[in-house]
Amino acid sequence: MSALKERYVNPLTDFGFKKLFEAAEIARFTPEEKEAYEESLKYYRDLKNVVDTSKEEGKIEGKIEGKIEGKIEVAVELKRNNVPIDIIIKSTGLSKEEIENL
Repeated sequence: MSALKERYVNPLTDFGFKKLFEAAEIARFTPEEKEAYEESLKYYRDLKNVVDTSKEEGKIEGKIEGKIEGKIEVAVELKRNNVPIDIIIKSTGLSKEEIENL
């Protein structure tokens, strides 16, 4: 068994003792302390979920914004090259008004 694997599997290592001591400490909580501990865990998990969700939504918005900007760049280039507007509409998915305002 590798030293790294043994360290995380063997409960007699420092890591194992720390986990055991944490569990033993929590087990000795009074009902009020246990409730406060559980509430703090819930608050932490809720906050973490909000942050993780916000990051994911930000990534999605960035991708969408990048696609729109890319379509606009293509439309500008096609318009510069005198490509008919109906072909630009089909190529980019932009509306006639959006293309005319470029």
